[in-house]
Amino acid sequence: MNATATHSTDQAQQEIAEEFAFLGDWSERYQYLIDLGRQLPPFPEERKTDAWRVHGCQSMVWLVPSGNAACMHFEATSDSAIVSGLIALVLRVYSDRSAAEIVATEPDFIQAIGLAKHLSPTRSNGLTAMLAKLKGYAAAAAG
Repeated sequence: MNATATHSTDQAQQEIAEEFAFLGDWSERYQYLIDLGRQLPPFPEERKTDAWRVHGCQSMVWLVPSGNAACMHFEATSDSAIVSGLIALVLRVYSDRSAAEIVATEPDFIQAIGLAKHLSPTRSNGLTAMLAKLKGYAAAAAG
């Protein structure tokens, strides 16, 4: 369990917004995203299969759920440095939460940090696809 697990999804999103507010321009923010992506835990090569792949992303993204409706954990990775950073943010908000909380939580941090305006359409679509897949796993677990 990470330290943010005791925080609500709202608190996690608020912290992300505050961190990005400290960064000056978008070159600094992209560098921060890349740094966050580098801090993701190692992802097992054997899980990089089509079964776990998130389709709709231009880069390769894999997302693996575990746990149950009470507490779902996600592991994910990408072959893109910036997308890995986006994954780190998504996991911070959504991993180690109940399925109901995951399904109910809107990704407000995307607007709050200005990501929506600064991602290319393909990255934006990829982020949307990843969130849809994650929430789909949660809905199935809650189901």
